[in-house]
Amino acid sequence: MVSSLLFEIMIIGMLGIGSQWLAWRYRMPAIVIMAIAGLLVGPIFGVINPEEHFGSLYSPIISVAVAIILFEGSLNLNFKELRDAGKPIFRISTIGAFIAWILGSLTAHYVAGLSWAVAFVIGGLFIVTGPTVIMPLLRQSKLKSRVAKILKWEGIVVDPIGALLAVFAFEIITFITADNPDGTKLFLFFAASLFAIFIGWICGKGLGWMFETGHIPEFLKSPAVIVVVIFCFTAADLTMHETGLLSVTAMGITLANMGISSISDMRHFKENISVLLISTIFIMLTASLEVDTLLRIFSPNIIGYVLLMMFAVRPLSIFLSTIGTGLSFNEKALVGWIAPRGIVALTVSGYFASILLEAGYEDAEILTTLTFALVFFTVICHGFSIGWLSKKLDLSMEGNPGVLIDGSNRFTVELAKSLKKSGRPVLIADSSWANLKRARDEGIEHYHGSLLSEQTEYNLNTIPYEYLLALTDDHAYNSLICTTFMPEYGRTNVFKVSPYQMLGKGYSAGVVSKVGGRILFDKKFSFDDLNQKLEAGYVFRQTTLTEQYTYKQYKEEKDDSTVFLYLIKPSGQLKFYSEEMRTVPASGDKIVSLTPPLKEKEKIETKLKAQRNGNQ
Repeated sequence: MVSSLLFEIMIIGMLGIGSQWLAWRYRMPAIVIMAIAGLLVGPIFGVINPEEHFGSLYSPIISVAVAIILFEGSLNLNFKELRDAGKPIFRISTIGAFIAWILGSLTAHYVAGLSWAVAFVIGGLFIVTGPTVIMPLLRQSKLKSRVAKILKWEGIVVDPIGALLAVFAFEIITFITADNPDGTKLFLFFAASLFAIFIGWICGKGLGWMFETGHIPEFLKSPAVIVVVIFCFTAADLTMHETGLLSVTAMGITLANMGISSISDMRHFKENISVLLISTIFIMLTASLEVDTLLRIFSPNIIGYVLLMMFAVRPLSIFLSTIGTGLSFNEKALVGWIAPRGIVALTVSGYFASILLEAGYEDAEILTTLTFALVFFTVICHGFSIGWLSKKLDLSMEGNPGVLIDGSNRFTVELAKSLKKSGRPVLIADSSWANLKRARDEGIEHYHGSLLSEQTEYNLNTIPYEYLLALTDDHAYNSLICTTFMPEYGRTNVFKVSPYQMLGKGYSAGVVSKVGGRILFDKKFSFDDLNQKLEAGYVFRQTTLTEQYTYKQYKEEKDDSTVFLYLIKPSGQLKFYSEEMRTVPASGDKIVSLTPPLKEKEKIETKLKAQRNGNQ
């Protein structure tokens, strides 16, 4: 038993992370790959059955994982983000959720054939989208800022609301159908919901105060947060089922808006935990389904219900609730289409299926099939369509990977002009308005402010940029920038100008090589060297390699003063030169370098050589 359980844990972990890697490698929706992987090893081939082998631990593991995922998502809900999207988010989370509940319940009754009682319970639950499915989609598709904020906030805020709405509908049904109606249970429901919010707020405030006053050391902060999240969820959920999700959401939002300096560090840790949990839990849920559940998906009433939920209920609830909010038709269309259901819908529907069956509602037996049908079809359709639809509606930031440059000076402006000519988004950030004058004069997109400022997170849209270059004359600042943004951009996409000219002035070679990002270009070319070369007449020059004109020939013609900057592959991939660069330039690659000014004779020879290469 132990060995088989260990085997299942190994399979679940490998499939979950493997699915995430395949999604990243081939730019596919991760949730789609996870769903297919879970179905293959579970009901189709019968390799694992987590629900059977985990036994009584199965439900608590799923519940705690969902609580941590929802808390991690709510840590990103800072009210400052609501500056340009607050009204539509509020409308969608209230009026839109109510419309979706009513329309979804009517559809469940008239199309899926459920009784009114079961229809209103499941209608409340199916308003959820959730961070378990929305976050991977947002990570995959580079949506414009406002649409991304709306989908993120809706997914996290409406998640606990949907679960509570289902509980509320069940309590209303119990009250109406009772022989001697008693309003006590309804009062307890509202009291328990307020209690859950209060617990979340108290836990968030208390934990934040302990962090700020130093009562918890740095190495215990992340473990303490996880333990308090589990406590917060359990305390509320024991009071009334499904209020735990509301409690951890309130806790996360409270911490996110306290302005705690260490929250950003914890957020990176929680994101890693969240990715692991989403990957494994999705595999566990899909692998635990039965073959009969899969076969019943294709019955006409279930397919009809799913299609109406996707093409009628969701779009109508969004378009009606966002009237007068300032959203464009394209924004409403995208938000009205993207609503994948995920882990919360699957887990909570199983709970309600059991209690509704116990209450005598026999039609509740199809709830698991109905839920999985909606989850699977929305995950597949929305996962594969969000990319091309957002481009079609001009709501995508997808394109050539952009470059964010910190520091405005002569060299960075010329580098930005060169990158811009290659068709890439490029932005120069600097806290000095005077330094930005050259960038403004050259028409380069710029941002006035420090990248380390908290306001930058809400005022600067960094979605189009995949590379970060720290090119200021302050080497300590460059290292700090690289260290700060490395978790977001990745170790291979963060660069800083060589600080080696500062050796002997209090800087250590060991520290210089290990702190911050990769050394840009070549360590022998410092910040001053790059700018002095431009003053001496050096120019940016692009050269295309061919079968006749190889990289070896190209290198032989350049002297030691030439600075190799970056290369562009025929596929459009951008590679900055650094000591760690492993790519060997080949035929078809374009190399951009900073080269000495050509003498008249050299100009003629270069022109003749280019003509000869062209004729060959």
